[in-house]
Amino acid sequence: MASLQELIAQKEALERQIELTKKQDRSEAIAKVRTLMTEYGLSVSDLSAKSGVKAGSGTGNKVAAKYRNKATGEAWSGRGLQPKWLKAAVSAGRKIEEFAV
Repeated sequence: MASLQELIAQKEALERQIELTKKQDRSEAIAKVRTLMTEYGLSVSDLSAKSGVKAGSGTGNKVAAKYRNKATGEAWSGRGLQPKWLKAAVSAGRKIEEFAV
């Protein structure tokens, strides 16, 4: 059975070998990508664009606020859970219509 010191040394040797292999694999992958980019005349900007779709379309669209707290400027679109400030106001007896934009 190996001693603790021997096992630690083996572990460190394996970790060094893993890092070296990762670097080599990464270098090979970069070389392959560069070759393909040259072969097909691609640029870095071509890599970030989706095929046939404008970048940024269809995701992250902002929805206009339907309710606003005039005192603090906080707003809520009416989608998802009601924010705490609106829940507290409604619980205190105010009507949600008072906050409509």
